[in-house]
Amino acid sequence: MKEKPYILIELANTHGGDFTYLTELIRQYSAYRENFGIKFQPLSPDTLATPDFEWYSVYQTLYFTPEQWRETLLESSKTKDIWIDIFDLYGVKIIADNLTLIHGVKFQSSVLYNEEVISALSSLNLSNCRIILNIAAQEMDVIKQRIEYISQKLNPKELLLEIGFQAYPTELSDSGLSKIKHIKETFWLPIVFADHIDGKSMDSIYLPIMAWLQGADVIEKHVMLSDRETKYDHFSSQTPETFNTFTATLSAYSAAMRADFINPRERDYLKKTVMIPVLRRTMYAGECIHSTQDLFFRRSGKEGLTLDEIKALQAQGMVLSKQKDLNDTLRAEDFKPAKVGVIVACRMKSSRLKEKALLPIGDLPSVEFCLRNALKFKGIHKVILASSTEEQDQILAKHTFDSKVGFYQGHPEDVMQRYIDVCEAYDLDVVVRITADMPFVDDEICSFLLDAHFKSGAEYTVGTDAAVGVNLEIFNVACLKRIKAYFPNAEYSEYMTWYFQNNPDHVRIQKIDLPAIFVRPYRLTLDYEEDLALFNEIHEEVLPLAGSEYTLRDVITFLDHHPEIAAINSHLTLKYKTDQALIDLLNTHTRIKL
Repeated sequence: MKEKPYILIELANTHGGDFTYLTELIRQYSAYRENFGIKFQPLSPDTLATPDFEWYSVYQTLYFTPEQWRETLLESSKTKDIWIDIFDLYGVKIIADNLTLIHGVKFQSSVLYNEEVISALSSLNLSNCRIILNIAAQEMDVIKQRIEYISQKLNPKELLLEIGFQAYPTELSDSGLSKIKHIKETFWLPIVFADHIDGKSMDSIYLPIMAWLQGADVIEKHVMLSDRETKYDHFSSQTPETFNTFTATLSAYSAAMRADFINPRERDYLKKTVMIPVLRRTMYAGECIHSTQDLFFRRSGKEGLTLDEIKALQAQGMVLSKQKDLNDTLRAEDFKPAKVGVIVACRMKSSRLKEKALLPIGDLPSVEFCLRNALKFKGIHKVILASSTEEQDQILAKHTFDSKVGFYQGHPEDVMQRYIDVCEAYDLDVVVRITADMPFVDDEICSFLLDAHFKSGAEYTVGTDAAVGVNLEIFNVACLKRIKAYFPNAEYSEYMTWYFQNNPDHVRIQKIDLPAIFVRPYRLTLDYEEDLALFNEIHEEVLPLAGSEYTLRDVITFLDHHPEIAAINSHLTLKYKTDQALIDLLNTHTRIKL
């Protein structure tokens, strides 16, 4: 839609043949310049009608000489584009005599088949002129045919289609408003709207504006003087005062159509009326906000973040920085960047594969191989190797791979307590949980899960259906502490996963599908000799292909192409997934009972 329609001022025959009236009418509307045209109807009774026609004498009255028309067009061209309503050969002569002044020509619907006029016009160079075709009462096939014919015969600069006809009275239902969209979508030409409605009515102001909003490009309006009577074309004509009201109203609507998508007053309205999220419970430092479980919406009179603003902060890895109480709103200063720690749990007491943490994969002990990959995780505050205070585990202090890796020894049996102690020692808010028998952990999975964890406001996030030994668990430290409060001794807490997943009524759990590349039946965890053999086979084959920084994608792609190597340990199972007695025991001891 154009910013404002082109306005075509139609003088028609309100002058009644009075040249003084015509001159005054032009002067009265001379202030309208930019984006305005003015249209005249030069005619001769002898080329328009036969002497016995009832309006022949009227046409005689309305006649102006070529000299008068020359004077009129020259004066009008100082402020506006000149348009001619063509009816007869006399009109063609006026156009020919003043061709350099003519901006456009209009065919009334009744003249669309006037071959005499069309033929005469075809001898003129109209390549710089626009042509309007009024299509009142014309069927679609006729419109199409006339467009093609007149375009070919007259070769105009532009062709426009006009909707509207004049009747006495012209009713609102006669306006053709309903045609605009259909005509425009069918022919893809600019639309002229001529309403011919009662010029004294409010409809004459608002109907053309509605037409513009429907897609009209040009508005044609009849005008007359207000200080003297006019005999012809007065019904649909507007006085200067009404025309001024129309153009002012149009300008106001045009400005409204060009207004910013959201203006300052609109923003202020929303700010004053929006229901701000407030907390439905007391929440503590380090927690994430869940949009439905932690918030409800009220007009509280307090300033606070919107839900989208809260989500945006959490998507950046933010958590609460302080305690917030029931009915509190949230502000930006209530959030802080989460301290995310990767805790790699490791002990030396393995019974199935003795001292497996120190067994080599390539030239690195398996625990260091794991730590090397964990250090590649992005957005991590600290990587910590966590073990027990047992004497046999002290050797692990020498196998942190890098000085950036922290080492912590905690409770020998209560793994959950050991994790809590590590989190407090390093001031962690969120944990990525890994066990040291997972050498091929990968940043792509970690980033994927962390992103989902923060965006959702979950307390525990885990991938589904991943290859064994590559999945990660993400959980909030506040949630871990809350679970631990129910289990002072936390038996079997080396199976920490069960304490989260067995308590969906107390933990916001998010299980999320991983990218398809990681969904495989492969076993990439270290528990048996066969596992170690597989890992060294992978390392030996993938290293020269992808380099020392090879990723889990490289490993899986290799196994996809070498099923015989993947088969080395494919017969092995996970005890906690196949031992029903162990499963029943864990279900009994890890569920919160109130």
